[in-house]
Formats: sequence, structure tokens, C-alpha cells
Amino acid sequence: MPGSYKPPYYTRSAVLFLIFNRPDTTQKVFEQIRKVRPKKLYIAADGPRANCPADVELCSKARDIMSLVDWDCEIKTSFRAENAGCKEGVSAAITWFFEQEEEGIILEDDCVPANSFFWFCDALLEKYRYDDRVRHITGCNLQHGQKWGNGTYYFSRMTHVWGWAGWRRAWTDYDKNLSRFEKEEMMNKLRDIFDDPVVLESYAKIFDELKAGKIDAWGYQLDFANFFHQGLTIIPNENLVSNIGFRADATHTHDSNSIYADIPVTEIDQIIYPEKMRPEKQAESVILQHVFKTRPPKNRNFNWLRKIRKKARSILKTAAALLLFG
Repeated sequence: MPGSYKPPYYTRSAVLFLIFNRPDTTQKVFEQIRKVRPKKLYIAADGPRANCPADVELCSKARDIMSLVDWDCEIKTSFRAENAGCKEGVSAAITWFFEQEEEGIILEDDCVPANSFFWFCDALLEKYRYDDRVRHITGCNLQHGQKWGNGTYYFSRMTHVWGWAGWRRAWTDYDKNLSRFEKEEMMNKLRDIFDDPVVLESYAKIFDELKAGKIDAWGYQLDFANFFHQGLTIIPNENLVSNIGFRADATHTHDSNSIYADIPVTEIDQIIYPEKMRPEKQAESVILQHVFKTRPPKNRNFNWLRKIRKKARSILKTAAALLLFG
């Protein structure tokens, strides 16, 4: 056991803070980072978009956040002069972070963590440091009160990125263009994990779109790397990170009425390890049913199977809107 959580808690891990053009949400996330006083704080900022004049001032205000660091801290920055986009900007920033750190915590500018999120990450980064089966620790729980297993957390094959922690050893497998992966080999891995035709067809479509450079996202690739290496993600049974970025100026999460918007956080004060180290497939189904609409009719006839491909074509818009994959 890592002991009990007692605030105020100061994190042992380096923190990467990803920011862009929302100084108000940036401030809220920063205030939570400030409470845990990381000894190393990395701040990565994408540049203003050429077709959005307002970005110049907004990006500048967001970057001013570094002037508010008032504790003993080594600050490293990576500020882009021009906009790289979600895929290139975020993935390059995380690569920059892991080039210098063996492990650490990553937060985006709309993901507000509980104080105990940092304690949770610190403890599990250490516990699974050399366990290659575990590749990802997330802070968000999207199960709306449903708990899985008898531990403080459960395992999944899916990687949520609204506040997370990880190791260099896992990130080295990340491939933003999927150039190291062949489709048939990837699909064989996916068939070992999922048996729903809608899910398989949807992931095949996403894989093709990523390969063709048609999706400006970075998180799908993290999922594919996890699937390919049969890795496990740690997901807390309480929500430790709230996404406050569901609004009109968001890159993907525009629907303020989403069931995943502004989920309250809960502080945890102990960590109970799960008895068994295996993925909770039913928990994955809860997410997949919402993202991929996986509720097949009772009679799986030709007409239903024919509809799968049509359904998969619309899946990208739904999944991207949720931003579960970055």
C-alpha cells in the first residue's frame, strides 16, 4: 500500500501542461498544478492559427501562466510560433517531455484534476514502473457511478487522455502516422480484443483515415499502440479529472450537454489494488456503446450487416466530438 492520501499533497512526478488559446481554463488547471508544486513543470503551447486573428492575444495570455509559478520549480517551455494542430502539436510535445523524463503526468488546458489525482499517479507510476503489461494511467472515469471490481481502479484496453500519466517505455511505441503498423496485422490484434462487427469496422475506418492523414487527432494512435501491444490502462473507479472544455471554442468538444462534460471530481484517500489483473470488458462496452452505438438487433441478418459499413462512415464525427482519443 502507498499509504493514505493527506492534503496538501505535493507530487513527486514531473508534469507536462499542454496549453493553447484558452487562458480561462488554463488558469483553472494551473491552480490545481500549483497546489501540488511539481519540482519539474513542462509547458508546451501550440501557436496561433493563421486564420484566427484572436488567437494571437489569447495564446499570449495563456502563456503568461508561467509567470505565476511561485514555488521552487524547474520550468521548461516549448512555445510554437505557428499552429501545428492537434495531431502534430500535442504528439510532439509529449515526445519532447518523454525525451527528458522516464515517466510523468500529462494535463491539457481543459482537464481539471483533483488533488489526489497526482497522488494516485505517483503511486501507480512507481508500482507499475517495470511492468510492461501496464502502459497507461488515466484520471478520468466515464462510467457515471458504475464501479468495476473491488479495487480503487480497474484495467481496460482503452486509453482515455483527459488527464493521464505514463512512461517513456510505452510512449516509444507511439506512431502518429501509424507508419509502423500494417492494417491486417492491426485488425488481427483488434479481433483478439473485440468481437462486435461495428467496433471492428469503425476502428478499421479510423485506421484508414489516420493513415491517409485525414484526422487531426493524436489519441487514436495511442489506443492503437495499446491494442497492438495488448497493453492495459489503469482507470480509477472514481472520477479524478473533469473536462471543462465542452464549449463553442473547443477543437472537438463543442456539445456542452454531453454526458461527459464537467463530470464532478472526487477525492480518494486510499488505493486498494484490484485482485485480478485483467481488463473489465463490460466497462469497455459502456464506452463503446456510446461512441460506436454498439447495440445490434436480435436478428443479425444480411440487412443489419450491410448497415455496419454505412454506420462506420458516421462514427468518426461522433468519436471526435467526444475527444476520448485526443
